[in-house]
Amino acid sequence: MGLSWQQGPLSAGAIGHFLTSEPLPERLLFVERLRRRMRVRFNDTWIADSEHVILLHEPGRYPVAYFPREDVDERALVPSGKVTRHKDLGDTTWYAVTAGDRTTERAAWELTALPAHAADLQGRTAFAWRAMDAFYEEDERILGHAADPYHRIDIRETSRTLEVRLGDTVVARSEHPVVLYESGFAPRWYVPRADIDEARLKPVEGQTFCPYKGLCDYYDIGDAHRAAWSYRAAYREVGRIGDLVSFEPDEIEVHLDGKRLELEPGQRVVAHGVDRGLDADEVKAH
Repeated sequence: MGLSWQQGPLSAGAIGHFLTSEPLPERLLFVERLRRRMRVRFNDTWIADSEHVILLHEPGRYPVAYFPREDVDERALVPSGKVTRHKDLGDTTWYAVTAGDRTTERAAWELTALPAHAADLQGRTAFAWRAMDAFYEEDERILGHAADPYHRIDIRETSRTLEVRLGDTVVARSEHPVVLYESGFAPRWYVPRADIDEARLKPVEGQTFCPYKGLCDYYDIGDAHRAAWSYRAAYREVGRIGDLVSFEPDEIEVHLDGKRLELEPGQRVVAHGVDRGLDADEVKAH
């Protein structure tokens, strides 16, 4: 997902490789100026507000925003006395975050023994995503997890034939599915409900959330658990897949132009937790 997550070029599971004569280090870290105003809210208080955030991309992690200390409310940071060691960037000094009548331990940190090549992160503070109430870009909340500026979604129409089977039963057959290409993932194929035997779809409890697509509903098909899903009210940016259904080739037979699809490396979503206080109504209003 993006530069360093899932199968991005800086991730451990990258599907491509750099054309260099010398082998690259196993772990490559990348920092850049965000060029967006970012704010952090905790206990109804703005504790950080900056137009000079540095974003750190680290293999296997979502991007982490580092704020200049002068753009952080010093009253919100309480030294915890805890120091840990980052495998690439040296000592990490931890802080509790406090505002009003609430304090959360180990909710912020600063890299305090940086190697010379990582000086961009000197004098900067980062906040634990799930420990804060919310992160904002300008006045809009960033939902789910940190947004990756390299994450992209493209949706394309196709005249290929997609067929979904459960044993000898045809669950869906479409000659006009759409394909969704998303950074770090193999293609996903979405089918209009008119091309599906919806009696075969059994809604199941529990939704997941994608910061780029919205709330996701799931369906069992026979004994295949969560074999299909749908963004019934997809965000307007990806509205073309709204209320369409996609099928998991690892759980049920999915054939594209007669060839059975297999689950590709990196195609399965890796869970990363949820925001504090994030509810369905807020997601739908986004």
